[in-house]
Amino acid sequence: MTSPQIDSEPRGHQHGHSHSHGPAAPVSKHLRKVIAAVLIPFATAVVVGLVMLWPGGAPPHDRTGVGFDRQTQQAKVVKIDKVDCKDVNAAQMPVSGETTPPSGSGPGLCEKATVEVTTGHDKGRTFVEIVQPDAPRQLRQGQGVVVAYAPDAPHDLQYSVTDVNRKFPMALLAGIFALVVVAVGRMRGVMALVALAVSFAVLTLFILPAILQGSNPLLVAVIGASAIMLIALYMCHGPTARTSVAVIGTLISLLLIGLLGSLFIGWASLTGNTDDSTGLIHGLYPHIDMSGLLLAGVIIGSLGVLDDVTVTQTSAVWELHQANPTMGARGLYRAGIRIGRDHIASVVNTLVLAYAGAALPLLLLFSIARSSVGTVANSELVAEEIVRTLVGSIGLVASVPVTTVLAALVVSADRTGLGAEAGASAPVRTGRGRRRRAKP
Repeated sequence: MTSPQIDSEPRGHQHGHSHSHGPAAPVSKHLRKVIAAVLIPFATAVVVGLVMLWPGGAPPHDRTGVGFDRQTQQAKVVKIDKVDCKDVNAAQMPVSGETTPPSGSGPGLCEKATVEVTTGHDKGRTFVEIVQPDAPRQLRQGQGVVVAYAPDAPHDLQYSVTDVNRKFPMALLAGIFALVVVAVGRMRGVMALVALAVSFAVLTLFILPAILQGSNPLLVAVIGASAIMLIALYMCHGPTARTSVAVIGTLISLLLIGLLGSLFIGWASLTGNTDDSTGLIHGLYPHIDMSGLLLAGVIIGSLGVLDDVTVTQTSAVWELHQANPTMGARGLYRAGIRIGRDHIASVVNTLVLAYAGAALPLLLLFSIARSSVGTVANSELVAEEIVRTLVGSIGLVASVPVTTVLAALVVSADRTGLGAEAGASAPVRTGRGRRRRAKP
């Protein structure tokens, strides 16, 4: 009768103790050495890879003047006049040839916008932009815009409006995001923002330029993603054994994603050159392996969700161990995997819906064309997203048991950490306290 009473009390005692002194009990020196023996060579290889493949900037090229490769400047709409659409150039009329705008816009009236260039060597120069009444983007006086510059065009046609300036609302939204993260996460939120900035720096300073320089996209993605993983996880969660287990679980899952992605991208004959953007990249840099670039995108895109899954599973196992230090590896795994199954259902659904949302316009086009599901899935545009989603989802699902078993083995093998000491010393004290409460 005393054993259940003694066993139950240390769980409550240890649970309260762990919350008052930190997120996780330290593990033994032996386990720390084992984890370091795995992670130090891996981190060293990542550093060597960064040094060997460091691009030193994107290679220069002559602008084509097409799509994103056009020269652009900032400008401002200084004046808006209403003109008869019949008086403007026929080339600027709608494709349908109709001159009657939608109701409420006035009978056949177009907008004649006077735009002033505010940056570059032509600062202060003005030009005229005609906006049709049914155009998707309407201009207003005082609005900031982005203009494309074509130096080889006739003088009056060198500048044209290509987009609006969204810097202020985007910066405001980013500021609100940062405030919310810091307000809720406090110091963890600050470190998360710093890790986000570092991740973005690795992406823009290493991954993208290295691919443009001609390095293997898969190798660059693996090294860059590994660097982001190490920096982000240790910066956000601290250099602990718990974080190290999450890093190892993430690494194993990334390797699985890389192998599956390489196999099925080749098997499905996916070229990675499916839209205007990838076509322009291939035209500017024909030496880039576009299918390798697709695989690199799969790996980098899966990393963010993988971090969440592995950290959550590791933390769950650690908390279970601190709540009941007597629980063995098998019990920890069974309890942790039950938590992981709920996580799997939500994460996979989130990932699939995220890719579906990104491809929604494309899916609408297929729906308009009344194509069958088989025809839609067989097209390279959709097949690319299917492979990306399924490969990433397999890696995410596999990360749950992999990380859970690693965490269970590590914490159950520890016999000198704070959790084990508390579990060993608590029974004598708590047994008496338990019997005192039982007498009344």
